[in-house]
Amino acid sequence: MTTPLHHPTASPRRKGRPLAAGALALGLVLPVVCAASAAPATASDGVVTSSSTTTPKRQAERLDRSPVAVSTDDGVYVGWRMLGDDPEAIGFHVYRDGKRLTDRPVRDSTNFVDPDGTASSTYRVSTVKGNGKGKGNERWATDEFRVWDGQTLDVPLDKPADGTTPDGKAYSYRANDASVGDVDGDGQYEIVLKWDPTNSQDNSKGGYTGNVYLDAYELDGTQLWRIDLGRNVRAGAHYTQFQVFDYDGDGRAEVMAKTADGTVDGAGTVIGDADADHRNASGYVLAGPEFLSVFDGETGAAVDTVDYTPARGTVTDWGDGYGNRVDRFLAGTAYLDGEHPSAIFSRGYYTRAVIAAYDFDGEHLTRRWVFDSDEAGDQYEGQGNHNLSVADVDGDARDEIVFGSMTIDDDGSALYNTGLGHGDALHVGDLDPSRPGLEVFAAQESMSASGNRGATFRDAATGEVLWSIPATRDTGRAAAGDIDPRYAGAEGWAVGGDAAWNSRVGELHAASGELIGSTIPAANFLTYWDGDLLAEIGDHEFDDGPRTGVPTISKWDYENGEQVELYRATGTLSNNDTKGNPALQADLFGDWREEIVTRTEDSTALRIATTVIPTEHRLRTLMSDPVYRLGVAWQNTAYNQPPHTSYFLGEGMTTPAAPALAYTTPARPGEKVGR
Repeated sequence: MTTPLHHPTASPRRKGRPLAAGALALGLVLPVVCAASAAPATASDGVVTSSSTTTPKRQAERLDRSPVAVSTDDGVYVGWRMLGDDPEAIGFHVYRDGKRLTDRPVRDSTNFVDPDGTASSTYRVSTVKGNGKGKGNERWATDEFRVWDGQTLDVPLDKPADGTTPDGKAYSYRANDASVGDVDGDGQYEIVLKWDPTNSQDNSKGGYTGNVYLDAYELDGTQLWRIDLGRNVRAGAHYTQFQVFDYDGDGRAEVMAKTADGTVDGAGTVIGDADADHRNASGYVLAGPEFLSVFDGETGAAVDTVDYTPARGTVTDWGDGYGNRVDRFLAGTAYLDGEHPSAIFSRGYYTRAVIAAYDFDGEHLTRRWVFDSDEAGDQYEGQGNHNLSVADVDGDARDEIVFGSMTIDDDGSALYNTGLGHGDALHVGDLDPSRPGLEVFAAQESMSASGNRGATFRDAATGEVLWSIPATRDTGRAAAGDIDPRYAGAEGWAVGGDAAWNSRVGELHAASGELIGSTIPAANFLTYWDGDLLAEIGDHEFDDGPRTGVPTISKWDYENGEQVELYRATGTLSNNDTKGNPALQADLFGDWREEIVTRTEDSTALRIATTVIPTEHRLRTLMSDPVYRLGVAWQNTAYNQPPHTSYFLGEGMTTPAAPALAYTTPARPGEKVGR
């Protein structure tokens, strides 16, 4: 047990109470009651197992329908969610200005185009059972909602003030990665945003950086809190990985992140020593205590703080002596017992790799297990990626952590190790529906470890390489998704040879391994945007001068081998240099298609873009799928990757089974229509 650092006595955490559901309830904020963090301590290890002998139901957030209405050239596009616990036969009616527009319930999609709608129209959606004609079986599913001015919604931001480093260099701030969670229990997501100073650094480079901030916002821009991680947490893509999830099952999401001396929580309480400055002359932080803190998602107040596992120890034990490899962090969330979410935080992947799992009961963080390559064996060194993924890969209803080239089982032991070494990109999902279980498609960096394989398509349960793409150097970009209906399953592609990161030359393969061609789409993000079941290409038009890009979504023209742009997020910029990812991509509004969240050019707002293309396909909200929801949680980790589903999503797919979910809050029966 470490010596406790100065902290006020912890006060009981206030439990959330649900607010009235409704599409326009954006900005309803409960009174803030702050809870101070307990003193940092070393978390105790505890073995937690599931008592269930059948497939368990996963603790889950209860969401509302999140409807959206957008004025288009063809009228008003209206979309809404099909929820995880909706019966398959559920139908919907759409109302405009109090008048029902649908003669029969909408059952083959969750969108509707009203040709006579206008910008001043008001809409409402109801649910129906049976044929929809009987009395008493139609209930309101939403409150009234209005039409957006366009297909985007701006969330105003409180941009931090500019600063100056100890060596006299000025810096400012830009909005960076974001995540979502229902922090106040009203069924609607709030946004948690990381602010990146303009002098943020890759671990391989020295230099002072500005402080990193985490903010929480309602969708109308109401700021709930700001956490200042302080001078002793360096800024850069590999330093701060934050998780937003309801870990204790009270219906409100928490926020977890690595903290240090001088971190100030959302209630103004300082963690550790407020005056400590552990930065060295090169701007690195290689001394001083490190913590893991859990914050109340509604107030930002620290609830518990423990020592970060693993401690940095001797810097040279992680692969170098100047501070690069010691501070490579990853984070995620996993249902390790099949029922309750646990937080995953790690350190190292080039050499030594240590992964720790934590549970949170509403008051205390408890360490569940630790995997350490120093103890497991040196064969597990150097197998981590710049990202991770979480999924039940072995079919036991409990999640595993796909940690790059090795996979850690739900109990913290090694499930398998491919020995393929470090890589930059990772995709996990049901990529080949003709095979049982899930698959992994990953880029590889070490040619000696991978046997000159730049990307591999593997069985997620065993690590068996099913096919691969040859290479002679680090392959920095690879992606997998169904973009060509002529071939069954998802296609996989990677930038080839000595080509640049944004090259359209590489290898495109079918899920079977068949080579389709050497012209590839951008190997960056995949986005579900238009009306079919194929994935679109999420990318950015990169300007090497300011090293920023304008986000785009394109269709892959598989017959002509080229991208056809569908949407350009004009006036906004992508994040993280050449990686070019949105601040967040997730199914946030309307039907199952995804929204992209990008920062405006001046970072005064986050802009959420939604599709207005009708679709004839109906799926439950992707956020009810366990692999996809956890993918949204880890998406901000290091080199961001797009979320995938646990089922095959693409041309010729079968209807996926309803997810087994245990909602943390009771259902709110809608008022009967006509009352």
